Amino acid sequence: MQPEQLKPIVEAALLASTQPMTIVQLKAIFGEEEEVGTDELKAALKALGADCQGRGVELVEVASGWRYQVRREVHGWVSRMWAEKPSRYSRALLETLALIAYRQPITRPEIEQIRGVVVSSNIIKTLEEREWIRVVGYRDVPGRPALFGTTRTFLDYFNLKSLDNLPPLSEIRDLDELNPQMRLEGDADGVPARVALPEGTDEAGPANEPPAGDDDIAAASHTADEAENPDGAAEEEDGAGQNPEESRA
Repeated sequence: MQPEQLKPIVEAALLASTQPMTIVQLKAIFGEEEEVGTDELKAALKALGADCQGRGVELVEVASGWRYQVRREVHGWVSRMWAEKPSRYSRALLETLALIAYRQPITRPEIEQIRGVVVSSNIIKTLEEREWIRVVGYRDVPGRPALFGTTRTFLDYFNLKSLDNLPPLSEIRDLDELNPQMRLEGDADGVPARVALPEGTDEAGPANEPPAGDDDIAAASHTADEAENPDGAAEEEDGAGQNPEESRA
């Protein structure tokens, strides 16, 4: 199949899909007689990405595949289409998520030891309901506490291809918003309105940085939370007023 025929088909498939599509999934829409190879699809995706220069959308690869998304530069205007305010998360939840992302696999008692406070069951429940974390195993110690790790959904939501793309902690401190992303629910074209990572993020990620210290992780999540909610509107309901024994239930 000629490139000029392949490009519009791939573009239409990505726009029609409600989820990112992998090379294998894109290849499956073609019949055997059409002889569309992996290299041809990669070339088409590269060409489509180049076509997005100067437009309000971009084509990016995340953990689950390829997708179109709204560019960061125009997100402020697009977000006005929805009256519903974006979700705000408490400092406790952001710290817990940061520790899991940078120190996984990690147990709840280990998170509590680093943060110095009890981790509310509501926090773990919220992160699991959002499919940002999951149980990846159990620590071989008395009580066999669950080991938590992040998911592919977490990577997709934060516009990451892999954990290696996690931004350095120094960069997180400089973010104006930790959670500026929003999906275009019900969009006819199925284009997720997600925001790219800040420019200059090294794809090598934390591998080029010294290991994140516990104080660094907590400080980064504190800073990000304050940037997202400078008035302190996000309450610590994710654990406030709970009996420690009840929160472990």
